[in-house]
Amino acid sequence: MTAGPAVPPGGDGADLVAGYIARWRPSPVSPPAAAFARQVVALAGPGGQERAKNLLWAAARLAGYAIPLGLEAAPEVLLHPSVIERFAATAPGLSPVARRTLRASLRFLARRVVPQLAPADTPLPRERAKAPYSPAEIAGYLALADAQPTSQRRMRAAGLICLGAGAGLIRADLRDVHGTDVTCRSGGVIVTVSGARPRVVPVLARYRGRLLAAAASAGTGWSAAAPIRAAGTSPPR
Repeated sequence: MTAGPAVPPGGDGADLVAGYIARWRPSPVSPPAAAFARQVVALAGPGGQERAKNLLWAAARLAGYAIPLGLEAAPEVLLHPSVIERFAATAPGLSPVARRTLRASLRFLARRVVPQLAPADTPLPRERAKAPYSPAEIAGYLALADAQPTSQRRMRAAGLICLGAGAGLIRADLRDVHGTDVTCRSGGVIVTVSGARPRVVPVLARYRGRLLAAAASAGTGWSAAAPIRAAGTSPPR
C-alpha cells in the first residue's frame, strides 16, 4: 500500500483524514479489529494521513491480538496500559523494533482517547540541600587551613574554603578556578567560573580579604581543585 500525501490538520485536510479513516478496511484485518481501529484513531484526531495510517495499523494489531483472548473491543479495555504492555511483550511475530514502535503509537492513542487511564506520575524523592556550615564550623576549617605546614598549602586551603563558603562554589566548579579568576569589581570581589556552568559569582564580604590574598599568592598557577585533599578540609557543601 502506497502512502498518501501528508495532510495538515484543520479545514479540508481534517476532512480528508477523516474520510481516509472511515474508508480504512484492509483485507488482512478482521472487521472487528478494523472497526476498533477506526473508532479510536478518529477519536485521537491524527494530524495527517500518514500518521493516521500508522495509528490504524497499530490499533488493528492490538485488537487482532486482544479480541481472540476474549477482551471487549472497547477503548477503555484495549487501551488500558496493562493490555498495551502485555501486547507489546507477548504478541507473536513482532521484531523488537516493531514492538517498540507499536507500543509508542498505542500509548499515544491511549493518552488521546482514554486519558483517565494514564498512570499518574509517581512522586520521586527530591534531594534536599544540606544545611550550610555554621560560622563556628567555617572558623574551624579556616583554623585547619592556617595549620598547614607550608605557606602555599595554607593559602590554597584558605582559598578553597572561601570559594565554597563565600561564593557558593561546589566541587565541579572548583576544578577550573585559578587565582586570576578572582578579581575586584565595583567595590566588591567576584569569581569568574568557567566549565559546565560559566558565570560570575560575588564573594561575601567576610571572605574577600583571605580569598584575594590566596588568589594573589597563586596567580595563574593556582587551581582550586588541588587542595581538596591536601588541605585536610571537607569540600564545600
